[in-house]
Amino acid sequence: MKNIHSLWLLPVAAIVSPVYAADYLTVEQAQKAIFADAQSFEARPAKLTSDQQDKIKSLSGLRQRWDTQQIWRAVKNGKTLGWFVVDEVIGKHEFITYGVGLSPDGHVLGVEIMTYRETYGGGVRNAIWRQHLVGKTLADPFKLDEDVPNISGGTLSSRNVMDGVKRVLAIQKVLNLVE
Repeated sequence: MKNIHSLWLLPVAAIVSPVYAADYLTVEQAQKAIFADAQSFEARPAKLTSDQQDKIKSLSGLRQRWDTQQIWRAVKNGKTLGWFVVDEVIGKHEFITYGVGLSPDGHVLGVEIMTYRETYGGGVRNAIWRQHLVGKTLADPFKLDEDVPNISGGTLSSRNVMDGVKRVLAIQKVLNLVE
């Protein structure tokens, strides 16, 4: 009887995939990685209206999933160094939590992967790949394999992080956080 039950469980065990999650940076660590000179970070969470969410979609081509966005103003000597935004996108199956540093004039200053929950596609953590997003503005094409390289085995993660960064730039514009 034991063998029959063991054979029955084998196919079930084969379809259950392991859950993988790794926390790499806290919010504070990611903020300092991008804004090393900042003396403080002022929390400025934004409650987005449906009209603002529609404008974000219009500018970025992507739907804004949540009506609240985590945003901090990076400050040094009372001056705005930029904005730090924590966001999440779907990798293949799970969320990727990342932080984006934006200049006051609407350029990407840096991207840090804070939590990665997928078993594949972790190449988005590679600093060389993330460097391709630095300097981007909302006017850039954000085309995978054209201005941002694809990551073999991580196409969905790389596309979704890239698209998420574009959406964060749209959030900055809609909230008038551009000087």
